[in-house]
Amino acid sequence: MISVTVYSTGPACQRCRLTCRCLEGAGIPFTVVDLRDAETAAARDYLTDELGYGEAPVVVVDDEPEHHWSGFRPDLIQRLATRIGMAP
Repeated sequence: MISVTVYSTGPACQRCRLTCRCLEGAGIPFTVVDLRDAETAAARDYLTDELGYGEAPVVVVDDEPEHHWSGFRPDLIQRLATRIGMAP
């Protein structure tokens, strides 16, 4: 089973909420990392320095380190759901 992580700036972020809702609707299990927490400084560095992102949400599919994206991307969520057999 794959592991999906959503790096979020919290519930005030509309794109973060939509991304989580779309993942839930597709039946894809995921973990949320709140980038506002002091303990997530390393994650913020990873997203900005290593992956090059400057806005949330950032979605990382752990079984494919090169598979990640930023923003609300229902097209990529649907593609992921189809690939892992979660799409109807």
